[in-house]
Amino acid sequence: MSDTLLTVEDLSVAFHSGERETRAVDRVSFAIERGETLALVGESGSGKSVTALSILRLLDGAAHHPGGKILFKGRDLLELPEREMRAVRGADITMVFQEPMTSLNPLHSIQRQIGEVLEIHRGLKGKAARARILELMDLVGIRDAERRLGAYPHELSGGQRQRVMIAMALACEPDLLVADEPTTALDVTVQAQILALLADLQKRLGMAMLFITHDLGIVRRIADRVCVMLAGRIVEAGPVDRVFTRPQHEYTQRLLAAEPTGRANPVPDHAEELVEAGPLKVWFPLKAGLLRRTVGHVKAVDGVRLRVRAGETVGVVGESGSGKTTLGLALLRLTESEGPIVFLGQRIEARGPALMRPLRKDMQVVFQDPYGSLSPRMSAGDIVAEGLAVQGLVKGGDERRALVAKALTDVGLDPAAMDRYPHEFSGGQRQRIAIARAIVLKPRFVVLDEPTSALDRSVQAQIVTLLRDLQRERGIAYLFISHDLKVVRALSNYVMVMQHGQVVEEGPAEEIFAAPKTDYTRTLFAAAFEMDAATTAEIEPA
Repeated sequence: MSDTLLTVEDLSVAFHSGERETRAVDRVSFAIERGETLALVGESGSGKSVTALSILRLLDGAAHHPGGKILFKGRDLLELPEREMRAVRGADITMVFQEPMTSLNPLHSIQRQIGEVLEIHRGLKGKAARARILELMDLVGIRDAERRLGAYPHELSGGQRQRVMIAMALACEPDLLVADEPTTALDVTVQAQILALLADLQKRLGMAMLFITHDLGIVRRIADRVCVMLAGRIVEAGPVDRVFTRPQHEYTQRLLAAEPTGRANPVPDHAEELVEAGPLKVWFPLKAGLLRRTVGHVKAVDGVRLRVRAGETVGVVGESGSGKTTLGLALLRLTESEGPIVFLGQRIEARGPALMRPLRKDMQVVFQDPYGSLSPRMSAGDIVAEGLAVQGLVKGGDERRALVAKALTDVGLDPAAMDRYPHEFSGGQRQRIAIARAIVLKPRFVVLDEPTSALDRSVQAQIVTLLRDLQRERGIAYLFISHDLKVVRALSNYVMVMQHGQVVEEGPAEEIFAAPKTDYTRTLFAAAFEMDAATTAEIEPA
């Protein structure tokens, strides 16, 4: 019996938008053996995710396949009736999506969502299902699993939501796991745990993986073979060791060499203080029982103080669930908090939406999940221009299109794409649209919540350079939230390290990176830079 589990032969995928057809994948071929991990890497928009979604036939109606086959255990998935395909999805082939917030149902608890998979494909209900759910939550590293069963997606951090997605995907012990950027939202220490978990499950179950990522350190650690994609085609393929040490294609060489470089812009000595806050407190109640009484609190932010000056970048790092994103939302008055917040010399912690609106032009945010923050019913141009209209900053359509075109160009997107919709862009391209939407208003202060998490290394470097240039030209202040410590180091003047809602260490970026004082910070940095060193040490000039 052949060990080949999945064979993709000359697969092509095209999207229709009006009379225009865009070829996203062009004659792609590869095979995956049982128990093997194949990685797909390449720039945002290269066709990685579209290829993966084609395997499970999850592309929307605008997509079609001009040619090719997808053979799973000898059956062509493109020819299967939908009823048979539903039996394959979630049982034989499962997927961890790039954006967990849009993949999880906001109206259902975590217990119900994982339990639904077990009930449909394994017939488990009641106590048996609950026991299996707790086992899965423990496997993927969700703390206090018993207390989290009744939680809803919005009550979890981005990393916790991603771990729920992984638990759902592993529930039925599939033959093939398609993982589309499964560790994007996770800090480096949890990344290591998840990768070790997946490797252990592979050995135990003989599970194969198609692993899509822009993180070359992860590819080097987990994959057996790698395919490099560019503009919808595979330009290089082979064993990971060979491709990483002796890349043949010019694009592969460029991809391996790209990384964020440089250091933060210096802050003028007498820079204006734009934001001062603290001590800030954001506690979320934990409810239990029939009457839903409060039995405890999640201390997402607990006594944090900070200040940000014009032209300064304050980096906030820490594990998933440490309170980084909640801190950023509290500063923008997008979540309720206790404690003083001063913006441009004004106390704003008690202001309601109407009184906050005039200030929104000067304070903007780029969210972690670009798909969830973009309206699927609006074109890219309308999304970027929405703030201009709300703030009354444009008078005519020509001026509006010119400003939108400039913003899209600034983030590396073709202005000709402004009439396309979010589903027609890759995850990284959607993130760039979100950045364009923020900068088009020329804000004074921007909260950047994992703005490079969905981007490949070459585009990460471009975005870091872009953010530095915009900051230098306009004096923008950034609160930069990230688990990617190389990007934080390249952009931040000051760094705050958070754990369990509190700041455990802070100081000038160079001092923190050169000599971290706490065990937690040292562990965090070691996990990040050891993984990267394991990759770069292997790369030799071709």
